[in-house]
Amino acid sequence: MIRSGWIVAIVSAVCVPAMAADPAEREVDDAIVRALRYLSLQQQPSGGWNVDAFGGEATSATSLAVMSFLGAGHTPGEGPYGESINRGVQFVIDHQDANGMLIHRHGHGPMYDHGISTLMLAEASGMVPERQAAATRKALEQAIRLILASQMVAKPPDQRGGWRYTPNTTESDLSVTGWQLMALRAAKDIGCDVPAENIDLAIDYVKRCTPRDGRGFGYQPRNGATPVLTGTGLLALQVCGEEESIEVQRAAEFLQTRPLRFRDSWFNYGVYYTTIAMYKRGGDDWKRARPQLFQELLNHQLPDGSWQSGNQNEANFGRTYCTAMSVLALTVEYEYLPIYQR
Repeated sequence: MIRSGWIVAIVSAVCVPAMAADPAEREVDDAIVRALRYLSLQQQPSGGWNVDAFGGEATSATSLAVMSFLGAGHTPGEGPYGESINRGVQFVIDHQDANGMLIHRHGHGPMYDHGISTLMLAEASGMVPERQAAATRKALEQAIRLILASQMVAKPPDQRGGWRYTPNTTESDLSVTGWQLMALRAAKDIGCDVPAENIDLAIDYVKRCTPRDGRGFGYQPRNGATPVLTGTGLLALQVCGEEESIEVQRAAEFLQTRPLRFRDSWFNYGVYYTTIAMYKRGGDDWKRARPQLFQELLNHQLPDGSWQSGNQNEANFGRTYCTAMSVLALTVEYEYLPIYQR
């Protein structure tokens, strides 16, 4: 549910929630408005957005940017950013390979790009204009089939049920797995065929990434827990219907004692997952987590509305990536994206 008493208004060519009562909420709203203005100026003539480390436009960056606009309440084909959204969605559709892979310029892990882009198509599918709807749905269904087939590649017992960098790899990791699960959940919610068996296999893999002490999640089975991967594992289990599992409860407790900090490695990735996960937890967990997570972001927004990562890994990806991930975290309470809803 969207916060009561809010309406969407067009003000100075941007879409903003009207007059949030709390000054802290207004600060978040203003930060989102400035960030979207920045993102709109970074869109390329092709309709895509760049990842600096990839040397040009990428389906992943484009999908994150599109979801940022959707998450803030903008819709395809309408308002100041409607055409930008349409062009971004079309860019992703136009860069689907024959095997269903959504990819254009990637680093070492094309399944990252694919999972992120599949999630975007699922979230946008019910919003795009009629002229784009059939192509969006077709691309989404092909993308989902690739994710499902990739999961079923023969793997060692401790790697089964997950995903890693490429479709045919015999390994898995929680980072890539998180994106595929988000995509599958979003696609299933709009009626795509996602067998329960595949979700169950993924749940088992995520739970195997819990360290021996049962607190948090690591990159792969038997790895130690980190705040970033704990946010990933927490949200992955929540979207799979495991909200009351012991792993979820212990992960939420871990994040309260090990909060994310801006200069942590992979902070932008982690704040996306952690913010959504703790918001879905709600109650005292969200009341404690929200001020710290949001303030970390607000403290580091640059004057032009963008974010630049405080760690070298994500700094190499550039400001579009960092800004989109920050917006996606800050818009969680708007609940415009279906995946955010409790």
